[in-house]
Amino acid sequence: MSKLHAKLKKKIEEWRPRTTKLLKDHADVKLSEVTIGQAIGGARGVKCLVTDISYLDPMEGIRFRGYTIPETLKALPKVPGKEMPYVEGFQFLLLTGDIPTEDETLELVEEFKKRSKTPKYVFDLLKALPKDSHPMAMFSAAIVAMQRESAFVKAYNAGMSKMDYWEPTLEDALNLWAKLPEIAAFIYRWKYKNGDIIASDPKLDMGGNFAHMMGIGAPYDDVARLYFILHSDHESGNVSAHTGHLVASALSDMYYAISAMLNGLAGPLHGLANEEVLRWIQGVMQEMGGKVPSEEEMKKFVWDTLESGKVVPGFGHAVLRKTDPRYTAQRDFCLKHLPEDPIFKYVDLLYKVVPPILVEQGKAKNPWPNVDAQSGVIQWYYGLTEYEFYTVLFGIGRALGVGANVIWDRALGYPIERPKSVTTAMLEEAVGGKK
Repeated sequence: MSKLHAKLKKKIEEWRPRTTKLLKDHADVKLSEVTIGQAIGGARGVKCLVTDISYLDPMEGIRFRGYTIPETLKALPKVPGKEMPYVEGFQFLLLTGDIPTEDETLELVEEFKKRSKTPKYVFDLLKALPKDSHPMAMFSAAIVAMQRESAFVKAYNAGMSKMDYWEPTLEDALNLWAKLPEIAAFIYRWKYKNGDIIASDPKLDMGGNFAHMMGIGAPYDDVARLYFILHSDHESGNVSAHTGHLVASALSDMYYAISAMLNGLAGPLHGLANEEVLRWIQGVMQEMGGKVPSEEEMKKFVWDTLESGKVVPGFGHAVLRKTDPRYTAQRDFCLKHLPEDPIFKYVDLLYKVVPPILVEQGKAKNPWPNVDAQSGVIQWYYGLTEYEFYTVLFGIGRALGVGANVIWDRALGYPIERPKSVTTAMLEEAVGGKK
């Protein structure tokens, strides 16, 4: 039994009585009242999901197992000679809640390597798809194609205790997580680099191997590690996370759940924001003739944009009330590695001028930049100029958090999700309107 499996088993056995007691003794305690606005408005703010993997703190940003992003990046074991932690060590944290030791991290690194070989039929499938297929559609198809490999399906069909569902689910997750970099890199090289595929390097960790297979030199390996960590989880209510939870709640296996998760992430209201921000910034650069404007020139441009009824993309957040720490972590990387990049100079200038203007305008609840205001700039700088691939990178990271949540959902015996619907007439009757 691996260190991860043993620790996770102990944690689950200790945690189950807490969930059981809450259901048995306090099931009728109300957490919130649902308004008509919430019922029609996408259930925003309704407290009806449970996750211990991450929490969105309005003042500190996303907390992974209670750790802020700076705390997480500082505490996790680092890849030798690199600035960023092992993604595998971060995954140990998501699963167990504990900062792993060096030994625990390296054991999981080896576990990922052992499971990383992707079946040939996956690549045959990808080659058979039209070359102009969207990379997210290709990524989703590749993952659901591997459903035949599911350890959970085999164990479930053979008959097993509900209390043990989490173990084959963990097997599925480990098998899938380990393969995601190779599948994603294959899609990129097949679609955008004339099919010039770069073979996996078994000596490298997840982030390093992904950068190698993409054909992008250092420090892009650290970019990959940082990107996967920052995009891994964001509570349970966002579309991609909730979709993964919802599908898995029907006891659909990890392959079905993560494929569905990607389909939600592909929507323009969710995972495409970083692409849209970068396009907007490049449009601003074009309008200004490519020169870096002064602060006064940028202020005038921003005011003109707002007064014309448009928005400045990449600023604001539904929950956060300060600069997104995911933005800050990437900004720190840019200040060190690409301070003279023209696009970053625009991003840096917007960071200085936009928040005070939004405060003065008085409409934004949060005038500070979010993660999408920064992430596309780094990818472009390192040569990844194919906008539509950015969401695939997001998807690799998000699969880490959603997969961890699904494992714990199974461990704690969460039931199938089935909220109750009402009709418009019922809402009208509730407010004294027509029946």
